Amino acid sequence: MLSSVAPRPWVDSTRREPTLRLLRTTHVASSGIDPLVQRAQSGDERAFHQLFQRHREDVVRLVFRMLGPGPDIDDVVQDTFVHVFRSIRSFKGDAKFSTWLYRLTTNVVRMHLRAKRSRPRVVTDEVPESALAETHQQEAPDDAAVRRQRAIQLYRALDHLTDKKRTVLVLHDLEGVSAEEIATIVEAPVLTVRTRLFYARRELAEALSQDPIFRTRDNDATRDSNTQAPRDSDLGEPRS
Repeated sequence: MLSSVAPRPWVDSTRREPTLRLLRTTHVASSGIDPLVQRAQSGDERAFHQLFQRHREDVVRLVFRMLGPGPDIDDVVQDTFVHVFRSIRSFKGDAKFSTWLYRLTTNVVRMHLRAKRSRPRVVTDEVPESALAETHQQEAPDDAAVRRQRAIQLYRALDHLTDKKRTVLVLHDLEGVSAEEIATIVEAPVLTVRTRLFYARRELAEALSQDPIFRTRDNDATRDSNTQAPRDSDLGEPRS
């Protein structure tokens, strides 16, 4: 339990819903071991705090996209950084630090899902007003309600995917990670990643095509939703 872990200066327990980008993430590659990572590996907690600040938003966004709206986001994010703190010395630079961090994050999320599997997780309507208001300040109340409902239904559909399919779908289609890098993250051949992605997209499209709220897009009532990927704005991500 997190309560048994000694408080760290890099754990910000006062921020419940940090700012997240609503647009598809641009994944930027880097090479070599960052000196900041090396300092954190040597036990410099100030360096680790800086790493925490640098990568926190990315971790929260990934956790949110893998879990959907719910009360456990902050706990899973904190658990992830506890694991990072304990494991950072094992990072050898064989892959980018972001790849290593994504792998650790997805593993923590999957452990969390397995632990809760005996209690079915229900996606609630906890899509923050702040995310809708910030992106659509002139949006009519009815439109905001539709977007919120789309987010709820999208995550319900994602819940029907296996963990492996959902992971590659989120990493590739939402995080913008290449299939080759995902193969490193999930430790599977590239062909396996592409196969999982294909079936994940197909299953998600089939699920959404059964939902009337996805059959019509704004300003384009003739488009059939089962030919479209969900819009990133449908994800209704939280902010601080």
